[in-house]
Amino acid sequence: MQIPVFTVDAFTNRPFSGNPAAVCLLENDLDEDLHQKIATEMNLSETAFIRKLHPGDDFTKSSCFGLRWFTPANEVPLCGHATLAAAAVLFHIQKNTNSVLTFVTLSGELKARQVEDHIVLDLPLYLTYPQVLQEVAELIKAAVGDMIVQDLRYSPDTKKLLVRLSDAYERSVLEELQVSAQHFLSAEKTGKVKGVILTLKGNSSGKHKGHDFYSRYFAPWYGLLEDPVTGSAHAVLSSYWSEQLGKKEMLAFQCSRRGGELKISLRNDGRVDIAGQIAIVLKGNLTF
Repeated sequence: MQIPVFTVDAFTNRPFSGNPAAVCLLENDLDEDLHQKIATEMNLSETAFIRKLHPGDDFTKSSCFGLRWFTPANEVPLCGHATLAAAAVLFHIQKNTNSVLTFVTLSGELKARQVEDHIVLDLPLYLTYPQVLQEVAELIKAAVGDMIVQDLRYSPDTKKLLVRLSDAYERSVLEELQVSAQHFLSAEKTGKVKGVILTLKGNSSGKHKGHDFYSRYFAPWYGLLEDPVTGSAHAVLSSYWSEQLGKKEMLAFQCSRRGGELKISLRNDGRVDIAGQIAIVLKGNLTF
């Protein structure tokens, strides 16, 4: 059996930066257990599987496909960067002719469209609520040590904790912060938190001007110590920073080692458009 497979770096236009995902195009049904085996073999944070929904569907002409995401360990309900990667394979490699692609997923229908040199994802927007420090003090200590925390929020829908560092800090402080996410597991065992977002207000002056906010994202509870660029975390960050900055259009940078940029636009229907560029770095076939 042969399955076309691609590696796509998402939220970047430079190979070997952004967030890599594998994308498999399924011409035919794939045995259930093979999805996980392939994802484990690819060993990237996510492997996306695009499948046809009806006989006669075509990767070049059809506009609606099934999409599933697997980490090396398990299937996940939502993955932004692997959705961007899947759309890139259809638009750029399969030369899909539709202006909008719809993916049927565990998180409902997700839409992707091309706008100039970006691919735009239509994602749910998740609200955050104030979080009492005492409840998560040990986790905060493990994440940022004695650094000054300016705000603390929690997103119950995604189980993500948002930790805003003091505006007094520069981007370099967030970039250089040594985080041993392994320690998060002993600090947080209740199941309440499944992801930690560290975020910092952008600097309107200096060499990095132009970004409204910066972030890093850690999810050791899912076996992911640090994720390079995270669409789903920005579905939380977008609602927070829009409220704080009074803006609906924002430019974000996730300052992991690989780094990536996201263009954000809050929609009038309570969702969020998150746009990114892509670089396709590998084309091949799985054979088994």
